[in-house]
Amino acid sequence: MKDVNPIIAVLAVIGGLVVLGWLLRITFTLLPLLVLVAIGVGVYLFFQQQAGRR
Repeated sequence: MKDVNPIIAVLAVIGGLVVLGWLLRITFTLLPLLVLVAIGVGVYLFFQQQAGRR
């Protein structure tokens, strides 16, 4: 790794942080929707299990 150009390494780190920022922004934007979907799936599975016991 001693042959890596320091400028390229710094640009790669900055690019990685930019991509990580985009992913976090998208994740936190979609988080309420994902929580609602997870609650809906949980309720659906609960009622399916209750219907199977009868």
